[in-house]
Amino acid sequence: MSRTCKAALAKGDGSFSIETIEVADPKHDEVLVAVKAAGLCHTDHDSLNWGKPIIMGHEGAGIVEAVGDEVKNIKVGDKVILNWATPCGECFQCKQKNEHICENNSPVVAGANGYTPGHAHLEGSLWKGEPIIRSFNIGTLSEFTLVKESAVVKNTSQQMSFDAASIISCGVMTGFGSVVNTAKVPEGASSVVLGTGGVGLNVIQGLKVSKASKIIAIDINPHRLEMAVEFGATHTILADKNDTGLLKASDKVKELTNGRGADFAFECTAIPELGAAPLAMVRNAGTAVQVSGIEQEVLIDMSLFEWDKIYINPLYGKCNPQTDFPVIIDHYQNGDLKLNEMITRTYSLENLQQAFSDMLSGKNAKGVITFK
Repeated sequence: MSRTCKAALAKGDGSFSIETIEVADPKHDEVLVAVKAAGLCHTDHDSLNWGKPIIMGHEGAGIVEAVGDEVKNIKVGDKVILNWATPCGECFQCKQKNEHICENNSPVVAGANGYTPGHAHLEGSLWKGEPIIRSFNIGTLSEFTLVKESAVVKNTSQQMSFDAASIISCGVMTGFGSVVNTAKVPEGASSVVLGTGGVGLNVIQGLKVSKASKIIAIDINPHRLEMAVEFGATHTILADKNDTGLLKASDKVKELTNGRGADFAFECTAIPELGAAPLAMVRNAGTAVQVSGIEQEVLIDMSLFEWDKIYINPLYGKCNPQTDFPVIIDHYQNGDLKLNEMITRTYSLENLQQAFSDMLSGKNAKGVITFK
């Protein structure tokens, strides 16, 4: 028996609308979740132009409403955090412990079997009687969503709000994981964070948890630099938007790091022109991490790689949700990670346009859509 609910639908032409959809009951290994909160990021806004109708949203948290007969580890009433990394456990990458880039199930990586990202489980959601894709296979900007069991992680925290839990799904995991899982920043390392929006703030938090000695935040927005200090930055640099490649800012970084440059630099701006900027911030044999997922062509002066520098482009903080989300929950419980403080404002689904406007104007560290 299907149920009807409200959802935000991207039309594929840059627009969206709030529509009534049908969501089916779970089959076999599926879980029906009543979504209580959904975090917003720039990827959600980008989805407006993906060329096809989709149910929007890829960050979220809620309560399990129903489960299929093969679901083993989740039960009705459980509080869960949704995630879009649903590894098959059998492909080459999963066996290499790269579950976040599963060749069979990833909505980002098209696998060797010809899997087309975003096209799984079409029969689960209907709009005007026709199947509709869920963004990243979870579509969290909806009152209900139907997902695989592997797309949910039980939230064991008693005090964590749904709002706070929802942003773990991608923004927190991507930033924190890029530090802890990808770069493996050691205690005492010096570091630079380029861009202090939602992901950048979580990079800063990951660096603080890793006990980095210097955490240098760079942004063109003074307000965001103030937030960066709140979340753990030890130094800030107000950049000039006309500073090509942030080369002048890199000179200031070197002044703060004995003239060499930092051990690690994390690019979190999503601005293609700054794709090479972290290379200018790190010392010889330092590591530059391109966190924001730039996919456009970027021209790089190869002298920036001199000498022995490493450039990494990780996905989703190399996330394994079933093990990484509980680590993040523990850090939150211990007071090491700020989640509630990151949420600048909450919105109803009907106010999604305002939420996007506030995000794009830089007003929010993180905006969250809440459901009753």
